[in-house]
Amino acid sequence: MSSASPLALLGNLGYDVRAMSYARPNIEQMHGYVPGEQPKVPGLIKLNTNENPYPPSPKVFEALRAAVDERLRLYPDPQSLGLRQKLGRRFGFDPAQILIGNGCDDILNLCVRAFVGEGEKLAYFWPSYSLYPVLADIQGAQKIELPLDDQFQIRSVPSVAGVKLLFITQPNAPSGVWLHKEKLRDIIETMDGVVVVDEAYVDFASDNCLNFIGKYPNVLVARSFSKSSALAGMRLGWVVGPTELIGALDKVRDSYNVSRLSQLAGEAAIDDVPYFEETVRKVKATRERVRRQLEDWSFGVLPSETNFVFAKPPAPLTAKRWFDGLRERKVLVRWWDADRIRDFARVSIGTDKEMDKFLEATHETLR
Repeated sequence: MSSASPLALLGNLGYDVRAMSYARPNIEQMHGYVPGEQPKVPGLIKLNTNENPYPPSPKVFEALRAAVDERLRLYPDPQSLGLRQKLGRRFGFDPAQILIGNGCDDILNLCVRAFVGEGEKLAYFWPSYSLYPVLADIQGAQKIELPLDDQFQIRSVPSVAGVKLLFITQPNAPSGVWLHKEKLRDIIETMDGVVVVDEAYVDFASDNCLNFIGKYPNVLVARSFSKSSALAGMRLGWVVGPTELIGALDKVRDSYNVSRLSQLAGEAAIDDVPYFEETVRKVKATRERVRRQLEDWSFGVLPSETNFVFAKPPAPLTAKRWFDGLRERKVLVRWWDADRIRDFARVSIGTDKEMDKFLEATHETLR
């Protein structure tokens, strides 16, 4: 009986074991999603991942403290029924039209698994959320990029023939721009496949697309508790749509995809509407103050309907030099070395104190 390893035996048979991989070919060739940096630098102001600068509602902490007991040994409700019922009452939908996910990204992943086969077409506007092409690559789907114009808007209805799934970020990221709803309607009405309106930032906007539900049989709207409810660490998202589509997503999700604590945190956040509204108001007010100051310094700032601003510094300062100058002053924002967006940096809205330091560091960098 030989004691040689399986790889050694294959090598003896003439196989190039260095080139062997157990991964599917599309996984070997793809690049994974790169999340925003989670720095460990003491005293650094973190404005790079669009987190809420304010804590969750006090009701969330009360609910979590009460729930940390011997019940943690039990599985959570696999249907997240309590949370679905509260969302249904809040937004006027039947709970059967709602599915809960482990963050909004989980919802997007379920949509790809449920509606797109290998080699089929998955479309998204570009620039947009960089997770979309990664999910397409994982599935082995054909990627269709639909370009936005220089103002990150849709000017004409693109061809979506044969597209099985279309992701629309509303408002758009990383630009923060609100996409014209009439254009979205035109696109939806030409689609034979499923349209997912990704409204992760919509609570900071002046409108939403929930009225598409019920009007179009192929539309889903996905939302997150991470931004406006300050529950990014709990990983909680939800999606609403026709029961046929929700049923398909339910088939492919993990049996216990959302923890008991996350469900309870979401329920408590929904119960505290005044706290939610006040937090959103403060973020929007700070956003507008920062926008006005940057524009006074000749930055080009796109109109934001989110909890961040997307800004282009005045020449000769480049976005990369601005990013580096801020980092040297312990302020972290987001910059991508990528076509269409490398001239901009994305700045999450922090507390007023944090944004004062950001503006001070920006002014020093300008000088």
